[in-house]
Amino acid sequence: MKKLLTGFLCVFMLNASFAQEIEGTEFGVDGYFGASTIGGSFSLGTKYGFKFQEKFIAGPSLRIQRNWSNNNLTGIKSSYTIFGLGAFGHARFGNVLFAGAEFELMRSPFATSTGTGYSTGPVWTPALFLGGGYSQEFNESFRLNVGVMYDVLNRPNSPFRQGYFMRNSNNILIPLIYRITFFFVLS
Repeated sequence: MKKLLTGFLCVFMLNASFAQEIEGTEFGVDGYFGASTIGGSFSLGTKYGFKFQEKFIAGPSLRIQRNWSNNNLTGIKSSYTIFGLGAFGHARFGNVLFAGAEFELMRSPFATSTGTGYSTGPVWTPALFLGGGYSQEFNESFRLNVGVMYDVLNRPNSPFRQGYFMRNSNNILIPLIYRITFFFVLS
């Protein structure tokens, strides 16, 4: 928790040091949904971005994710909610492309290896996405980002694993997710 608080203090101090260069703010929203007969997941993420010189946006983010499963063989049903926060930074190129980094720290209910055994309760699980894609502004009121992000950390208990959409030749999941984000201009 101390690391989390320190991280957010650094973001806010960085924001204060660039206050004279902020050219506006934007609010971003992205979502995910996947379901089948044995379970599913949906997620909602929000971002509050500070624009710097029209080509870079950065700020804090929040996410909530709901997962459920239904084992048809045993009749066991389960569900859980994951939440977290983070920070993001996107560079925009010519109103066509973006490249970005997004760090998210999610409170996961899954046990994880600690080096001396396994955790017994909820843990904070980090994810660091690097990627890019298409970016287009519409009427100076909102922007659409459509991209592919690679989870550099790829933790075994990452709540984003359900969103990985590609496998290699050995049928192992590649930590890639798609992300569609709408940014609405606030000022």
